[in-house]
Amino acid sequence: MSDPDRRAVLQTGAAAAMLATSTSAQAAMSDIVKMDARSLSHAIAARHVSCAEVMTAYLDQIAAFNPKVNAVVALQDRDKLMAQAREHDAMLAKGQNMGVLHGFPQAPKDLQPVKGIVSTSGSPIHKNFVPTADSIPVARMRAAGAIFVGKTNTPEFGLGSHTFNPIYGATHNPYDLTKTAGGSSGGAAVSLALHMLPVADGSDYGGSLRNPAGWNNVVGMRNSLGLVPTAGEDVWMPAMGVIGAMGRSVADLALLLSAQAGYDSRAPMSMDGAGSRFLGPLEANFKGKRIGWLNDLGGAAPYEPGVLDVCREALKTFETIGCTVETATPQGSVEDAWQAFIKIRQFQQGANFRIFYNDPARRALLKPEAIYEVEGGMKLSAFDVTNATIARTRWSNAFHRLFERYDYLVMPTAQLFPFDINEKWPQAIAGKSMRTYHEWMVAICMVTLSGCPAIAVPAGFSSAGLPMGIQIVAPVHHDLDCLKIGHAYEQASNWTAKRPPPMLKV
Repeated sequence: MSDPDRRAVLQTGAAAAMLATSTSAQAAMSDIVKMDARSLSHAIAARHVSCAEVMTAYLDQIAAFNPKVNAVVALQDRDKLMAQAREHDAMLAKGQNMGVLHGFPQAPKDLQPVKGIVSTSGSPIHKNFVPTADSIPVARMRAAGAIFVGKTNTPEFGLGSHTFNPIYGATHNPYDLTKTAGGSSGGAAVSLALHMLPVADGSDYGGSLRNPAGWNNVVGMRNSLGLVPTAGEDVWMPAMGVIGAMGRSVADLALLLSAQAGYDSRAPMSMDGAGSRFLGPLEANFKGKRIGWLNDLGGAAPYEPGVLDVCREALKTFETIGCTVETATPQGSVEDAWQAFIKIRQFQQGANFRIFYNDPARRALLKPEAIYEVEGGMKLSAFDVTNATIARTRWSNAFHRLFERYDYLVMPTAQLFPFDINEKWPQAIAGKSMRTYHEWMVAICMVTLSGCPAIAVPAGFSSAGLPMGIQIVAPVHHDLDCLKIGHAYEQASNWTAKRPPPMLKV
C-alpha cells in the first residue's frame, strides 16, 4: 500500500482528525490504531490497509501499554498471529471477505472459551484449561473474520466489579494506575481506552459491561436477554447475565453487536432477527423525548459525593438534543428487589461452582465470593427461588410503568468513583456499610432486574480526574433505540475523544 493511498483512507470519516503529519512507518501504524472500528473495517475491506499492517499496529500498541495496565492476558505468539493476518490478506486478494471483523485483532473476555487459547476464568482451577471449541459469541466473532490475539482480564469467575485474580493479577485504570478498572469486563474496557483493541466483547450480570465502561471513558451495552445467544448445560432457564459489546463509540459497539446478535438453535430462547440491523444509520431525532432521571432511587441507594453531580451535569446534554429531563422513581421496594437479586444469583451462580465446592481440593482454590454464592444457594428451596422471581417481576413491572411516562431512563454506571486497586471491594459508601461483596452495585443491579437494555456512555470526570458514566435504559427489546439515543448523546458530548487517558499523550 502506497503512502498516498494510506493517507487517502485515513483522511476519510472519523479518521481525518487523527492523521499524523509524520510519514514514518511508526506514524502510519499509530494512525491505524486511532481509526474508529467502522472506518477500519471499511479500510481493510477496500484493501487500503492490510490485515498484516493492522495486526502489527495493534500488537505494538499492546506491547507499549499493556505492561502498565495488565488488561490483555494469554497473549499469543506474534509470529503465528502475523501468519494468520497474512492469511486474511490472501483471502481478500481472492475476493473473500469473512465479515465486518475481517482481520480485526480481538481478545475475548477470559470467561469465554476460545478454541486453542488457555481460558482460565481467572481461577487457579482452570489455569491450564485449553478449550477444544469456541463459545457461540466467540465462534461468531471468528466467523466474522476476527483474529484472536489473547484474552482480556476478568475477576475470578467474573465475580465482583473489580478486575483482579490469582492467575494474572489486577488490571489498572488508565486514568489513575492506583485505581481499579472496574469489572468484570475490566480488561476489555482498558484495552479499548488505550487503543489496544478496535472493539471488545464482555458480559454483564450486575453491571459488568456498564461499570467498567463508565470508569474507563468508553461505551458498553447490556442488551436484552437473548439478543446475543449463549448455550450451556441448561438452555431453558433464563439467566440474568448477558453477553454484549463494548467500543470507543456507539457505532463501533454496534459493529461488534452486528456480529454477535441473532438466533441460534443451540440457544432456543435467543431472539430472532439478523444482527446486520445494527449496521444501519444510528441518527435519529430526539426532540420532545422524555428522560426519567433515576437519581438515587428515592434515597434507597447511597452515592459517593460528586458522582450524582457529574451525572446531573451530563443530563444537560440530553436537553441540547431536544429531550426533557425530570426526576423519576420506581414505585417498588429496592430492598425487596435486592434480596431477590441475591437469591436468584445464588441459585444461578452457585450452581455453576457447586462441582468445585464439592471437591475439598478445588474448594480451597475458590475465592470467598464464590463460596458465598454456593452456600447461599444450598440454603434455598424451590419455593424460595419462585418467590424471588416473583419479587423480581414486581420490580420489573414498577420499572416498566415508568415507561408509560418516559421514553428512556438514566442513572449512573456506579455509585462511587474508581477505588484503590488494592481494595477487594468497597466496605461502605457515603457512610453506609455494605453487607455483601456486591451491594456497592445495588443501584446498577436494579437495571439488571428490570430486564431492560442499557447503554453506558461517558458522563464526565471527578475533580480528581476519575471517569464516571451514565447508563441510558430503554424498554425491553428496544436495543436499537438504546443505541440511537446513545449515539446522539455521544455526538453532543464527545467525552471519549476529547479526554483520552493521560498516558496516551506521553
